[in-house]
Amino acid sequence: MSTDALEKMLAKGVDNSLLRFGLGKGYLDAGDAARAAGHLQRCVEHDPQYSAAWKLLGKAQQTAGNPDAARSAWQQGIRAAQAKGDKQAEKEMAVFLRKLDKAAQ
Repeated sequence: MSTDALEKMLAKGVDNSLLRFGLGKGYLDAGDAARAAGHLQRCVEHDPQYSAAWKLLGKAQQTAGNPDAARSAWQQGIRAAQAKGDKQAEKEMAVFLRKLDKAAQ
């Protein structure tokens, strides 16, 4: 579904984690990392256990030039992934964190 269609749903009052995730992914794919980060932040506010959203939020923040916000998102995402046993997301975010820390040195 296009970001335009999702934005129309949001304008009509539909607001949930799945809609926000779709908007965040759509905007990130389109190269608008700052806008993506805003929607993904709302997504994890709706569902703090949504590990895939935390992972994408970290990527959006990193792409937007906010490494500290990316680090925070991935740290929270790792906790969410551990809580629900999502080993793959946990591993991916741990790798992203290591790369971020390496780049910061």
